[in-house]
Amino acid sequence: MRGKKAPQKKIKPEVKYNSQKLAKFINYVMRKGKKSIATKIVYQALDLIQEKKQQDPLKIFQTAMENISPVVEVRSRRIGGANYQIPFPTNEDRRFVLASRWLIQAARSRKGHQMADKLAQEILEAAEKQGNAIKKKEDVHRMAQANKAFAHFARY
Repeated sequence: MRGKKAPQKKIKPEVKYNSQKLAKFINYVMRKGKKSIATKIVYQALDLIQEKKQQDPLKIFQTAMENISPVVEVRSRRIGGANYQIPFPTNEDRRFVLASRWLIQAARSRKGHQMADKLAQEILEAAEKQGNAIKKKEDVHRMAQANKAFAHFARY
């Protein structure tokens, strides 16, 4: 590894639910620095979840994120002129980043509704272990399983 590791920035919890993870998720939803719009989208999605399920939307969000979070991921490494897909275990921060990325990507790829509706639907499906974000996680796990033979190339 080159140089020092970058220091982790402390992120303030968001106002409504007092959750750091949700604040980070809002930042991932944000585009072109429009945080107020991203906040509005996430809060509307959580309100829609509240209406549909009559449960705490933060718990449903956390369940969805746990269901999407990958345990292992594959990384490409060049060894002896060949590229190998090597399975690596993921740490907690990386799991959240990947889960957030996949959830937002799946919501954006849906057609026809507002972003808040699409995000709410994707969160609900992920909480029930369905949807495109779950499919992405299963694909990554399947890829890691298929390349388990190259795990000895991994350096921890």
